[in-house]
Order: sequence, then C-alpha cells, then structure tokens
Amino acid sequence: MTQSIIFTGFLASLIAGLATVLGALPILSIGKPTEKQQNVFLGFAAGVMLAASFFSLIIPGIEQAQQQGAGKAQAAAIVVAAVLLGAFTISQINRFVPPLDTIGVGPTGIAEATFRRVWLFVAAITLHNFPEGLAVGVSFGGGDMAAGTATALGIGLQNIPEGLAVAAALTTIGYSARAGVLAALASGLVEPIAGLFGVTLVFLSAPLLPWGLGFAAGAMIYVVASEIIPQTHSRLELRPLANVGLMVGLGMMMFLDVSLG
Repeated sequence: MTQSIIFTGFLASLIAGLATVLGALPILSIGKPTEKQQNVFLGFAAGVMLAASFFSLIIPGIEQAQQQGAGKAQAAAIVVAAVLLGAFTISQINRFVPPLDTIGVGPTGIAEATFRRVWLFVAAITLHNFPEGLAVGVSFGGGDMAAGTATALGIGLQNIPEGLAVAAALTTIGYSARAGVLAALASGLVEPIAGLFGVTLVFLSAPLLPWGLGFAAGAMIYVVASEIIPQTHSRLELRPLANVGLMVGLGMMMFLDVSLG
C-alpha cells in the first residue's frame, strides 16, 4: 500500500510538471520574437510570477502553517520570514555569482545584464516548482487520493502559462524556440523530484512546506521587482505593451490559482 501511494504521488507530480511543455509549445510556431513581442512576453512572465507568488505560494503557505497548528499571526510570521529569506538569497546570488561565461558556463555574452536577468527569472520559476511538487507529494502522502488528485490537477494547469513564460523569456535573448521548450521541460521536471521527496518523507517535509512556499515566493517577487519590470520599462514607448502583458499574465494566473486552488 505504501509503495502504491509513493508511486501514485510521484506519477501525479511528474504529470503536473510535464504540463510546462504544453504551455511552451506555442513558441515553436512564433519563433524569435520582435522587440515589441519581447516586452509583451517578459511582462506576461512578470504577471504570471506575481500571481503565482501570492496565490500559489504565500496564501497556501499561510494555510499550511495554520493547519499544522500555528495561529494566524504565527503563520503569517513564518511565511513572511521565508519570503524575506528567499528574496535575500536571490539578491546575494545575483551579487556574488561571477559572470557565467567567465567560468565556462553558457554561451558568450551570457554575462550581459539581460542574460542574467532572464536566467534569474528561469531559476526563480524552477525554484518555485519545487515546493509545488512537494505539495503534490505531501497531499498523496497523507493518504487522501482525492485531495492529492485535485492538488496535482490544479498545479498542472497552473504550470501551462509558466511553461510559456519560461520559453518566451529565453527566446527574447536569442535562444531557439526548441531550446526554450526544453528549458520549460527541465523546469517542470523539478516537480516529480520534489513530489517523490514529499510523499516518502511526508512527516518531515510537511512542517517545512510553509517555509519552502514562502522562500520560493520571495525569490520570484525579488526577480520581478529588481530585474524583469525594470527591463521592460527601460524604453518609454514599449512600457504600455509590457504593462498589458503583465496584466494578462497576472489575470490568467490569478484565475487559475483561485478557481483550481
């Protein structure tokens, strides 16, 4: 029975993670975006990240902490601390990690500011997929198949716009559409790893889940505020397009999170 639950939790988190590819597939027909499309895509990505931070991570993190016995104030304090820790960690990584091309990682030019911003964004999306996969695993690990299935379905559908956001962001800095789709796939494959961890170590991972959710939210919000939005607003005439993309991404992700949460 235990092995069956572990396998089911892993399989469900794998399917949810693979949903990122579905979102990325339209990039294959769009190809390399124009400068205007780049701003729309990056704005869309920022909106997706902001909505996911609050509705997929912060609010569920507070709810998880309360379910584990924390009061409202204590639950909020835990998640706030995790959010600040996530933002601080990303800020320090951005500060101290040397330009990647100087250490033989990535193509020439990856050290440029735009490359660093986009890769930070991709890293933040990938990081946020870990606690989501953990949530799926924990849901199944508790023995409630209906709750686990609902969690996996909701997260899988939310991963579709995230996959588009990852693929679109990478095409804006010169990567091929195929590379963007593969990167979206890689970011989603974090979820089954986390799901397996969560379902097998549910008693250990459940108390840590609010911290993981808050940490990922802080990392994502920091990247959006410090990197993505400033880049999309660097040219005055392109700001309206970026703002439209941001609001569309925000609205789409908010709807999915609330309706499927």
